[in-house]
Amino acid sequence: MVLYIWRHPKPRTAQGRCIGQTDIAVDKRKLKRLANKIERFVRLHQLPRVIWVSPLQRSLKVGQILAQRGFQYQVAPELAEINFGVWDGCLWEQITQQEIDDWCNDFAHFACDKGESLHQLFDRVEGWMSARVIENNGKRNNKPTLVVGHAGWITAAKMIADGQNVPTRASEWPRSVKYQERSRLDY
Repeated sequence: MVLYIWRHPKPRTAQGRCIGQTDIAVDKRKLKRLANKIERFVRLHQLPRVIWVSPLQRSLKVGQILAQRGFQYQVAPELAEINFGVWDGCLWEQITQQEIDDWCNDFAHFACDKGESLHQLFDRVEGWMSARVIENNGKRNNKPTLVVGHAGWITAAKMIADGQNVPTRASEWPRSVKYQERSRLDY
């Protein structure tokens, strides 16, 4: 299966904050700009006009704009960014150094209060990707799948597609994809 994944546009109030599943707004022009990019790409490559989005508005609203242009959009909670629990939405400076150290010392399995570990994120991403590989009739899905996703989710998906394990150290986590950047994964 081929996945084309675009990272959502840059949110308005993300600067200096721990943002996972905090549902923050994006400028409408940036949403339309990404929808335009996706629409041109789909037209150029004659791809299906179906796109998967997370329920977070920075992804969801791109799907809604595309739906006004004849696309079908599918909302999947599994596509949401990692859940940082009580950290989500906080300024990074509000999170204690000890908490950050605890996270870095158990990078794969640490989850702050009410949050999700990196291992849990990888399980969620792999589960969604595996479900897309097999269609309802039990046959392998060879159609390209289009997604508007989030940086952590995309990074996990890339690592899974490359056969990599969940990183055990923070230094093993790759640089995030840029806002509105498209990635291709073969899974």
